[in-house]
Amino acid sequence: MTTPSVVVMLTLLLGIQPVTTDLYLPALPTLQRDLGASVGAAQFTLSALIIAFGLAQLVCGPLSDRFGRRPVLLVGLSLYTLASLASAASASIEALIAWRALQGAAMAAAVTCGRSIVRDLYEPAPGARMMSRALTGLGVIAVLSPLVGGVVVEAFGWHATLLVLALFGSVSLLDVALRLPETVPRRDPGATRPARVLRNWAEVVGNPTFRAWALLGGCTFGGLFCMLAGSSFVFIRNFGVGRVEYGLILGSISLAYIGGTFWCRRLLLRHGLRDAVKRGAAFSLAGGLSMALLSLAGVHTVWAILLPQYLYAIGHGVHQPCGQAGAVGPFPEKAGTAASLSGFAMTLTALGVGLWLALTLDDTVYPLTLCIGAFSVALAAVAWTLVQRHGEPARPARALAGTLPA
Repeated sequence: MTTPSVVVMLTLLLGIQPVTTDLYLPALPTLQRDLGASVGAAQFTLSALIIAFGLAQLVCGPLSDRFGRRPVLLVGLSLYTLASLASAASASIEALIAWRALQGAAMAAAVTCGRSIVRDLYEPAPGARMMSRALTGLGVIAVLSPLVGGVVVEAFGWHATLLVLALFGSVSLLDVALRLPETVPRRDPGATRPARVLRNWAEVVGNPTFRAWALLGGCTFGGLFCMLAGSSFVFIRNFGVGRVEYGLILGSISLAYIGGTFWCRRLLLRHGLRDAVKRGAAFSLAGGLSMALLSLAGVHTVWAILLPQYLYAIGHGVHQPCGQAGAVGPFPEKAGTAASLSGFAMTLTALGVGLWLALTLDDTVYPLTLCIGAFSVALAAVAWTLVQRHGEPARPARALAGTLPA
């Protein structure tokens, strides 16, 4: 595979997560009304997806280490496409929650194997740059998803947004089927044995480098997920923003994130993984703290949330590729397991955010702004302490497969 083909495939595999959540967000208030559901039940269609996604990663990682990335991807993407079609046909909130859960479980195969493929092919430093390129593509998907979702909901209703997800899944499945060779260096026949799984988990979690990067990834994703899960109700319901305008708002946040991924590549070339994260944390902290302080000062407007979120998104564009590459870096022989555990850590964070919003979301901005502010403080603390102490300095930027221009 050439470098461009790797970037495109990784963009599809990793981009399946934001397209599954972001494109669907403008539909939440509509489906809540159409299905006669409560706000909490409508939110749980997203939370159920994230819970299933997190748990399934723990299964997909060892499976991909044993059988290879390709077969796990083919099965996972097939199930994702079928679950998307069934979700679109749902006539009750209970059925929708069930199919979205299956969709999240299938999505885990794509994301876990995508992260593992990066470690299969590249050392940590070039792997982080490759990840940042793929995440730039993910950012483009994140820009378009809420815009497309808003237009589709207005024109065809919320069922149609899930049909778009089925189309995305089928395109990703076709790309894997036609172009992906097996990338796992050596299959491990015992990777799924319970005793081996527990031993591998203990080894990965016991590694301080993994813990530092995984915690960083969880913190940066927590702040992002708070915006994703809570912003539709704050902007649409509380501020009266239209669905298409809301899509534009989320798209503009994704543009800031894309800018962060470009900056990330420059930082990696000049300063390495640890220093890149140290600089990115300043943006995350400035964004999250200013959002929280503005809300506490009584400034409750769209721009008082949006401008600070731009800063947070720029920092996220640095932390996400560095955190994902750093977490799997020490484990080339069990990249699937390491990727699944780092992803599970992010999912646990998202689950906590979902529960927080379900219990506290009201007609104020405080549940959203204070949550993002808290995550920005935690993220900066991790980036400036644990990552600096335990995040190994980048090894020479040597690609194990393909070419990776600077």
